Amino acid sequence: MQIPHFPETNHPLVKSLFHHNDQELLSLFQRYPEAGKYFTVIFCRYSPIVYTLIQHSARSPVQADYLFALTWRHIYYELGGLDLDNPQPGQEGLTLQNWLINITAFCINEIELPPTEAIHYSLPATSPPLWCYVEKALDQLPAILRLMVLMAQTFHWSETRIAAYLQAEGERIAPAEVANFLQEGYRMLEDKLPADIRAIYLGENLLQASTT
Repeated sequence: MQIPHFPETNHPLVKSLFHHNDQELLSLFQRYPEAGKYFTVIFCRYSPIVYTLIQHSARSPVQADYLFALTWRHIYYELGGLDLDNPQPGQEGLTLQNWLINITAFCINEIELPPTEAIHYSLPATSPPLWCYVEKALDQLPAILRLMVLMAQTFHWSETRIAAYLQAEGERIAPAEVANFLQEGYRMLEDKLPADIRAIYLGENLLQASTT
């Protein structure tokens, strides 16, 4: 399995941060949680190592890609509490690279992967940093909008099927209304993404993204 290339590595926002060392990037990530570029740079820097470790343990390329994404999602949520300056007993001298290797090994050993045919994740379509921030944005949507967006995007349900499901759950919503709700959900979802993530992954002008 070949290590995938991630186009965001060449984005000017990402390249402008390459000069920072690991500790600086970690501090910036923790200090500015509303920004996505610092995590993206860490991802670009260490994705080859993480993928190399994972590809030797997965049974198929599809499972490798999915485990790679799940591992980076785990890393994203653990990074916020990582303190390399004040390590836990026995972790003296721990570097970000060693910590990432340890987290990857943990995920390889602990995450139970579904069969290949049950995995619908596409690494070329959704890079792990984008996935992390979309998931975070989804959590901020009203429950009914989040449910509709997930039904439409994850399960590819039609508006008629979504309306039928919601009606069975006691929500009196017509298919035409589902279409309007979905458009509102997509608009809110994009609006709740960090401006720099929209610039890196959606091609939005950063100045425009910062003012919307």
